[in-house]
Amino acid sequence: MNFNQKNIIITGGSSGIGKATAQLLVSLGANLTIIARNQTTLDQAQAEIELVKLHQNQQILTLSADVSVREEAENTIAKAIKLLGSVDILILSAGIAHPGYFRELPIEVFECTMAVNYWGSLYCIRGVLPTMVEQKQGKIVLISSAAGLIGIYGYTTYSPTKFALRGLAECLRGELKPLGIQVSIVYPPDTNTPQLIAENKTKPPETKAITGTVKPWEPEDIAQEIIQGIKNNQFAIAPGLEMKLLNSLHSLLLPLLNYYFDRLIQKFKS
Repeated sequence: MNFNQKNIIITGGSSGIGKATAQLLVSLGANLTIIARNQTTLDQAQAEIELVKLHQNQQILTLSADVSVREEAENTIAKAIKLLGSVDILILSAGIAHPGYFRELPIEVFECTMAVNYWGSLYCIRGVLPTMVEQKQGKIVLISSAAGLIGIYGYTTYSPTKFALRGLAECLRGELKPLGIQVSIVYPPDTNTPQLIAENKTKPPETKAITGTVKPWEPEDIAQEIIQGIKNNQFAIAPGLEMKLLNSLHSLLLPLLNYYFDRLIQKFKS
């Protein structure tokens, strides 16, 4: 697939995987709208992304919005379409995580995480869908997680939201394919992003023991995997051997992984 002059929207595009993917797409000639909550962070990201433009006439727009609020998500997507034109690719990278013990976390954290990660993605998909259906083509890329394939100790606020995205993607894949719309879902491993730094502040020691067994990826490497997956029309984009095996064999591997995780966690209980 040639990304030159394609119109792309990325939520959560001001940092982490979203920003790295935005930079790579712009370097390939794409027009871009990035959506995030903080305008200052958006402005900083835009300045960095401008430096890698392939053509001087490429458009790079920023829109500040909280996609977990339906009206904001709908209005912002509509504004992006009005400014940029019909959408060729929507990448849903906006997300939050707040690890902790289930019994200690306030209910508001569960509600907020589901609102951003799941509802924020769903609202934006509904916003772009009419134009994609009309033009009989488009690509929708949802960002899940390894925690969307297996439940991980300490991620009761986060993991279910990523499972929900997986279910949404699996349902939409078959429904939208006859309309010319390709759906993909990405399962990144831990990645060196501001979100991971924030997660580490509240991770229980048991969670750190589990997640610390794998070296984090760099966001630029995940971005490369996402772009390659889009080019190949992959439904599941699973960077690295571990994620590929987990994606393919998670049901078979789950008893072994649970045994291994339980052994790690038991060290903190004895």
